[in-house]
Amino acid sequence: MATLRPLDDRVVLKVLDAEEVSSGGILLPDTAKEKPQRGKVTAVGDGKLQKDGKRAKPDVKKGDVVLFGKYAGSDVKVGGDDYKILRESEILARWEE
Repeated sequence: MATLRPLDDRVVLKVLDAEEVSSGGILLPDTAKEKPQRGKVTAVGDGKLQKDGKRAKPDVKKGDVVLFGKYAGSDVKVGGDDYKILRESEILARWEE
């Protein structure tokens, strides 16, 4: 099986499915579901290369669930699963429960 190894400040996310039930409890058909904006971090690059030649440590780690912009990153399909590759700066927040 292929694995994705991101470079520099890029992050690979496994896209989490869209909500199937609205906040009011209504079952949503596929056409009404919003594009997913949550993903689980599956791989993180080494960090952005700074002007002094050192790498900035990434703020996210493997296993984190994060929110990203609706049109952020590039979509990739590997083995039937949907992934998104984006720069760490395109991540909006870490999801904590």
